[in-house]
Amino acid sequence: MIHVIRNIKRTSKEVIEKFRSISVATVYEASGRKGFIDPKIKPIIKGIKLCGPAFTVQTVPGDNLMLHKALEKAQEGDVIVATVGGEYDYGYWGDLMSVQAKAKKLGGLVIDGCIRDSEAIVEMGFPIFSRGLAIRGTVKASLGLINYPINFGGTVVNPGDLILGDDDGTVVVRFKDCEEVLAKSQARIQAEKIKAKALMDGITSVKYNKLDKIFEYLELREE
Repeated sequence: MIHVIRNIKRTSKEVIEKFRSISVATVYEASGRKGFIDPKIKPIIKGIKLCGPAFTVQTVPGDNLMLHKALEKAQEGDVIVATVGGEYDYGYWGDLMSVQAKAKKLGGLVIDGCIRDSEAIVEMGFPIFSRGLAIRGTVKASLGLINYPINFGGTVVNPGDLILGDDDGTVVVRFKDCEEVLAKSQARIQAEKIKAKALMDGITSVKYNKLDKIFEYLELREE
């Protein structure tokens, strides 16, 4: 069995750069409400953003061996996206791993588990989204898989899919859909600017969104 797939397709740097300024919520809505990731996976501090191709990792519970291998093989800009077999409460990632990741100019880490050494990681500015913090140590004894599809936070993430994160959470955009979702996201931003102006001018959201018929159908009564 091949444990590590080294060559994956990645979205162009130009497309990735255009996504960076777009909010996760906008991308999620523009993609047809696809790619939602469990909101329990959060930034370790407010203000963190990430955007890059997914470099997927499946670890064995309580073991971070394959995360070290991922650090070795991931390329500049990649976001390591890791599952831990449902055993969340270990510190799978720490400050020295972040030092290496930052030196390689990786795009960040999104892990369906915990990390530790958060204060030092925040200070160095490496972006991480995780389920939380845990000091419990891991072992390095078992093989997992790198760059296979993973079930991550309630959705499937394929290697090379685009991962975006901000204070609202994280979303995944399929590799094949990136350019289409980018165009729809940009269009949505323009539409929201028009809507914001209308609301500032005094129109109500009920009127603008044509919600009267819904209220009528639901037989809303006012007194």
